[in-house]
Order: sequence, then structure tokens, then C-alpha cells
Amino acid sequence: MARPIWTGVLTFGLVTLPVALYTATEDHTVHFHQLQRGTSDRIRNKRVNERTGKEVDTDKIVKGYEIDEGEYVVVEPEELEEIAPGRSKVIDLAGFVDLHQVEPVYFARTYYVGPRGKEYVKVYELMRSALDRSDKAGIATLTMRGKEYLTALRAQPGVLVLHTLHWADEVRDPADVVPELPERRTKSDGKELRTAEQLIDALTIDWEPADYHDTYEERVKKLVAAKRKGEEVVGEPEPPEATNVIDLMDVLSRSVEQGRSRGRRGGGKPATGKKQTTGRKGSEDLGSLSKAELYERASAAGVPGRSKMTRDQLVKALAGQAA
Repeated sequence: MARPIWTGVLTFGLVTLPVALYTATEDHTVHFHQLQRGTSDRIRNKRVNERTGKEVDTDKIVKGYEIDEGEYVVVEPEELEEIAPGRSKVIDLAGFVDLHQVEPVYFARTYYVGPRGKEYVKVYELMRSALDRSDKAGIATLTMRGKEYLTALRAQPGVLVLHTLHWADEVRDPADVVPELPERRTKSDGKELRTAEQLIDALTIDWEPADYHDTYEERVKKLVAAKRKGEEVVGEPEPPEATNVIDLMDVLSRSVEQGRSRGRRGGGKPATGKKQTTGRKGSEDLGSLSKAELYERASAAGVPGRSKMTRDQLVKALAGQAA
């Protein structure tokens, strides 16, 4: 079992739940060593005093905050801990927000949240189930490793997860960094827009993370193997040319037909969902499902606008179709 990277308590209302955080992901990036060209000699980084040029041991390095050019205030680790009494061990949920209101650009890293002991499992599962059914996320701040984070606590099947979020002033306004954005009042052609929506529906599939893998990592390993054997390295083909605006409608229409043909041949994995229930009893059954299950049914039933619906709205939409 993995060791927790943080332990403390999760509080919501008057409820206190001892929890631990665990790293949810791992890095599979291909790493290279730096070598001096023409040799197998490794290049290593050293901590060097810029004035004397001498290497400094780690235990002799302290943190310094520059208040003026060349003038620093030295801050010790224990002093940083002291200015956040208690807060470094508490995730205090300030409130709950609808998940669809949190734009993906705010999400940074993800951690699994687990109960610290079997005696806390009941409270833990109650919190997880409630968040899952409400389709909401708890917002809180967390101090960890000398840094404060804005976080969002949400439910996944069988586990609570904690996302660290970027602060508002860390997220750039797209209008300031992306040139040639369409103006807000610009509208797409009605027929082209409907065809584009049809293309999305034709290419809609179930989310299966295991179906995807890092092909670049594989190509790097093939490159290394080929160079080791002295074989010729074949590059990847150039990307296709941009679609001409004049041909847009024709390209969209042909893409829709291609997507539908692939589905008929079984070449893709169309979203399946579960069999839709009918009548009043079916509406009651829907109320016991999680949002993920409701969304599967809405996808299979072709409910429009389903991606932006709350859990309650999905229930009503499916119940309306079943009536």
C-alpha cells in the first residue's frame, strides 16, 4: 500500500473526519540524462554559492525572501508552520458548488482521499454518496508542504478525490493570450452548426481511459532501439492541411456519414448506456442512480443539452421521455 503524503481532518458542518491524501497519478514521461557530446560523461547540477563558486551542502541552505536588491529576510521552515496553526492539518469545506461551474482550466493535481481507520468508513461513505448524488464539489483551502492550495472535493465511484485548483489570479484571460478569437457576438451558420452537432453525436463514444496510451513514449523507445541498431529512423507524416472555409459544409457532411458508417460497421465504440426505464416506476428508479449512470442513459436516449444538466435535470428529462 502507498504511504499518504498528508494526514489531517476533513470538516463539513459539525462533522470531523480523519483522512489521508494519496497521490492519484504517476509520471511515465521518458527521461533523458544530460551527457557531454562525444562522451558518456554525465552532466550534473550542483548547488553553488554564486559569490564564492563553492558547492554548498543541503543542510546549510535556508530560504530567503528578497525585500530589496541583494537584501533578504531568512525564514525557517518551523516559522512557516507556526503562522498557520491548525490550518496545515485541516480541510475545512467552506461550501459546495455545482461541478459544471468549475472550468477545467482551474484544475491542477488530483489526490485520492481515504479514511484513517475502519471506524471512520461509515462517515466517509456517507460523504462520498451525498456528493455523488448531488453532483457537487466541496470547496476548501489546504496548507501542505509550505504552500496553501484552493481545493475541490468530489466523488468518484468508491472513493473521494481532492483536486488542487489554480487561484483566480493565476488563470489568464484567454482574450489576453490567444489572438484571433471570435467575438462573442459572432454566430455560426445555423445549418453548419446543426451538422457539426450531428458529427459530435455520430462520434460520441463511452469514456474508457484504458483505450488510450502514450504513443509518443512508444515512438521514443522505437527511436532509441533503431539508433542502437544503426537502423534508419522514419519520421511521422506531416499533419493534414487546414479545411478551406468554402468546403466546410461538404467536409462536415462527409464526416457525419463517415462517423455513422464506422458505427454501423462496429469500428468504433458508441456510447451504450443502460436500458431506459419507463413509466412512473421508472422515474422512481432513476432517482436512485448516480449522475454518471443518468448521463449514460441520457446519452443513449439522445437527450439534448445533457452535458450541461445537473443530476436533477437529467432525472426530469429522462422521466419526461419515459412518460
